[in-house]
Amino acid sequence: MAKKDKLTDVSVKIGAALGKADKRARKFLAAGDIAKEELQEISRQVEQLKKQLAKTTERLKKALQ
Repeated sequence: MAKKDKLTDVSVKIGAALGKADKRARKFLAAGDIAKEELQEISRQVEQLKKQLAKTTERLKKALQ
């Protein structure tokens, strides 16, 4: 009977370790998703600024002519 208790203890420890590893992996995945969304938002903002700069450049050229 003692062997079953040891096996049970070991299996509980293994299960806990797997659960902790899974939890940490999920956190990293969530952080990666957030970073990806932020990068996409920054890219959109850069594109908007490029368009705004192009419009301003055109207006300045017309004003100087």
